[in-house]
Amino acid sequence: MSSDALKKRKAKVLRNEAGNPEVKRGRGDGDQQDVRVYNEEVELDGRDPEDDFLQFKESCDGLATLMGEIQKLKASGAKEGCAEVERKRLESCNHFMTLKKLNRLAHMRLKRGRDQTHEAKQKVDVLHLQLQNLLYEVLHLQKEISKCLEFKSKHEEIELVTEEEFYKDAPQEISRPQLTKNDPHQLTLARLDWELEQRKRLAETYKESQATKEKIQKSIEVKKEQLTSLQPGLNAIMQASLPVQEYLAVPVEQTQKHTEVAQHLPPPLYVLFVQANAYGQACDKNLCVTISGDVDEAKAMSKPPEDSQDDDSDSDAEEEQEKTKRRRSTAGGHLDDKRREMLKRHPLSLSFDLKCKDGSVLNLYFYYLINLNIMTVKAKISAATDLTTAISAGALVESETLLSCLYSNDHGRETPNPANRYQFDKVGIVSFVDYVEELGHPYKWVQNLGGLHFPSDTSDGVLVGSSLSASHMENTMKLLRGRVLSRLALHKQFASLEHNIIPVTSECLHIFPAKIISRLAQWTTITHEEYMDLTFTRHVTDAGLAKETDMYFLGVVERGTARLQAAVVLNPRYPEISPLFSLSLNWKGERSGRADDNLRAMESEVNVFKNELQGPRPGYQLLTNQISRLCVCLDVYLETEEQDDGVEGPREFPREKMCLRTVKGPNRLKPFKYNHPLGLFSHR
Repeated sequence: MSSDALKKRKAKVLRNEAGNPEVKRGRGDGDQQDVRVYNEEVELDGRDPEDDFLQFKESCDGLATLMGEIQKLKASGAKEGCAEVERKRLESCNHFMTLKKLNRLAHMRLKRGRDQTHEAKQKVDVLHLQLQNLLYEVLHLQKEISKCLEFKSKHEEIELVTEEEFYKDAPQEISRPQLTKNDPHQLTLARLDWELEQRKRLAETYKESQATKEKIQKSIEVKKEQLTSLQPGLNAIMQASLPVQEYLAVPVEQTQKHTEVAQHLPPPLYVLFVQANAYGQACDKNLCVTISGDVDEAKAMSKPPEDSQDDDSDSDAEEEQEKTKRRRSTAGGHLDDKRREMLKRHPLSLSFDLKCKDGSVLNLYFYYLINLNIMTVKAKISAATDLTTAISAGALVESETLLSCLYSNDHGRETPNPANRYQFDKVGIVSFVDYVEELGHPYKWVQNLGGLHFPSDTSDGVLVGSSLSASHMENTMKLLRGRVLSRLALHKQFASLEHNIIPVTSECLHIFPAKIISRLAQWTTITHEEYMDLTFTRHVTDAGLAKETDMYFLGVVERGTARLQAAVVLNPRYPEISPLFSLSLNWKGERSGRADDNLRAMESEVNVFKNELQGPRPGYQLLTNQISRLCVCLDVYLETEEQDDGVEGPREFPREKMCLRTVKGPNRLKPFKYNHPLGLFSHR
């Protein structure tokens, strides 16, 4: 480039933000170029946005007009380089430049507005932060004020004496009435001083009492050592006195042991133990009461459950073990476990040995079912004679029937506790009868002896606990002895009846004639179902006189061709409730009391007029006397029967009994009543 061209070049104008013109030199040696700087921001401060907006609209309108004119020129055939088109194009470029400048100015205005907004937001944030700090300080001050207002001094927790007592007991140098009565603060300080003074005195008294206590404890320890040293000697004396205790029947050591063990009995068994011992000492020396069972297990049951984390850890370990084994118990096994837990007995039980006059012993074993809250009993007879000789008497001494109906309608098959029915439903127990053989019989009199009272439809008493047990103890012991003696007497009689021998005591010989020809041919036991199937016992079963708890026997009395069957219902409360006979005669056809008036009269002789056959009290010979009366009545029946005129020869049953009249009345009843002083038979 030549030097002339450089000289002719115009100065370059640059724009900067400062708004001041600057001079920029060229890179050539010795050359200098002047540069003027133009700043649009300075121009922006002096421009009105409304004017720029109007200029923008004018430029847009002018640009649109020029474009339309150029289009018309080209449409009219003007050439590309026409002067008119070029002129209009230059004007359009000016409008484009104006639009670009206005665009730059708008962007600059936008940037400036954003910057101003940002600065304002920063100021607001600073002010908001200051506000938060002030609010936090206010909250902190409020908390401090609340703490100060809620502050409680230690002296407020001290129970000071009342002001009246303070002025009455405190000395003048502490109370200072002239100052404290008008100033509450000084009054509080004075009361605190008086409290301190009192506590100092009490502390000194406490120290003196503590010293006295230590002296007394030392003397107690010395006496304990002396008593401990006496224990071996006392034990030796007790051992040496055992023969004396046995000789005098005063078992001191055994009684002491029983008393210690009795502390672990459940309440019902404990009540029974205390009342039975009291009754035995006062009224019945032949009653022996003992405690049996696992004492350690009873002690463990009486301890309260430990509330520790060991149980939780053990249970967690057991759960983990079960998970590793992956075993699932069946529903049936689960119910069996629940039933066993429901029917669980207490580990301790009571044993009664009730001695009778004939040397026999009734052994009673009382148990307590923990979850059912009832008592049960099992019984066994220990006799001097063999109890297995009589086959038909087996049911008499069995544990299942020995104590049945000791009191009226007390069968001991179902639990007397009404709550047990709902407990049984949960574990699937239909009836308690299925478990009686294993657990014992829950008789009502057993519950009474244990002081247990369960409400029922017929219960009128309100006695519970020891009072209930004491009110039933004496009568129950008498009934138990009577039951044992009656069963043993029946057992002995049945042994003779099975050998076709009717035992009659000397006290009862006068109520029978000297000669009895009819004899007992058979004596067996039968079941309740077999009794119900007999045709001649229908009237007894229809009247409800044959119950499942009764015992049933069948006797056969024979004389010649005549055969008399006697079905006997023996109530468990014999001889209080007499046996009931039903008769059937096989002779010249089958006859029963329902069709034959004389057989009905024979039934009346043994069933209705039983008082004549009672014998000496308490009437243990009633059954055998009834059988003997039945043999006598059969003799009278056969001997007074009219002989058929068509039959020749001697009578089958010759008359050996003296009768005033053989028949009487329209029913032609026979004379079954025996008049023992005269030896005659007459009608009733």
